[in-house]
Amino acid sequence: MSTKEEENSSAGEMTFWGHLDALRAVLWKAAVVLVGAAVVLFAVMPDLFDRVILAPCRGDFVLYRLFAWVTAQFPGLPQFTTDGFSVQLINIQLASQFFIHMSTSFWLELVVTFPVLIYLLWTFIRPALYAHEQRGVSFAFLFGTVMFFLGVAVGYFVVFPVTLRFLADYHVSAMIPNQISLDSYMDTFVGMLLVMGLVFELPLVAFTLSAIGILHRSTLRRYRRHAIVVLLVAAAFITPTGDPFTLAIVFLPLYLLYEVSILIVKREKTDAE
Repeated sequence: MSTKEEENSSAGEMTFWGHLDALRAVLWKAAVVLVGAAVVLFAVMPDLFDRVILAPCRGDFVLYRLFAWVTAQFPGLPQFTTDGFSVQLINIQLASQFFIHMSTSFWLELVVTFPVLIYLLWTFIRPALYAHEQRGVSFAFLFGTVMFFLGVAVGYFVVFPVTLRFLADYHVSAMIPNQISLDSYMDTFVGMLLVMGLVFELPLVAFTLSAIGILHRSTLRRYRRHAIVVLLVAAAFITPTGDPFTLAIVFLPLYLLYEVSILIVKREKTDAE
């Protein structure tokens, strides 16, 4: 009997309906987790808005204070100030605040419960895998989860505040004041955090492509200079400012992701050791 058959003999004898019952149990557990998280987040959402979601609207946000301190140490850089910066959001539709409350609770519950949902899915598919496959998938799940949350953190603490600071102060004409709606703010906030979370999955994608033989280390090394140009353009698009310091703040994590991808993909036989 093979290793897989020895480890999964009981699971291999499970009928179709047995597998269906196991899947139903996993789905019920996931539903309970989601409903519980939704209830808790809905209850604490006003406090989360004041302390977390709207924190980049205030001049004392941690990134702004860091920028002010760093630029103060280097007189040659454009001086960054936190004085007088404040973004006042407005609501222009009757039901917007209620629906924003609901939708934000939904998106946050997906982010918060993501590791639990992945674990529940893992408990369902694990019996069907060999021992070495279980180790590989476990690593992928763990690494992907950590990188996703790291990307969300970079989006919240770096990318979104820099973008907000620039766009909130940008005027095509002094005669046109900025009045930022709640819907516009939340669309940008949620979208940017999710995009950064997905961008930080780049090393996992590279590792997966390498495992199936599509991508190799030599390929990433060969196109490193091209990648730097693309990443600079992406960073400039995310932070449309002329300040090289803020551009570097966004570019550096993206470039580090590329270098991490080079380290974790497989070598070809012709790659230098």
